[in-house]
Amino acid sequence: MLSIALIIALTLVCAALLLSLWRLLAGPDHPDRILALDTLYVNTIALLVLLGILLGSALYFEAALLIAMMGFVGTVALCKYLLRGDIIE
Repeated sequence: MLSIALIIALTLVCAALLLSLWRLLAGPDHPDRILALDTLYVNTIALLVLLGILLGSALYFEAALLIAMMGFVGTVALCKYLLRGDIIE
């Protein structure tokens, strides 16, 4: 029963990834694309956590943690660049 629920969750997260990728490519302006990129890495974290639970491997959780840290820094840098035009003051 648990594996069926995990497969359904994996399918829905993959659908969310595809929709986020579509918004990233077809976004009308830069803030929409930054938000889509942020959503894309959050969905990737969810996908890795679900894979880690399904396969019983701790390596996926470590990869999810690395993506979370790098995604946060990337989102902050992109937003700062969008607002000020430069990243380093």
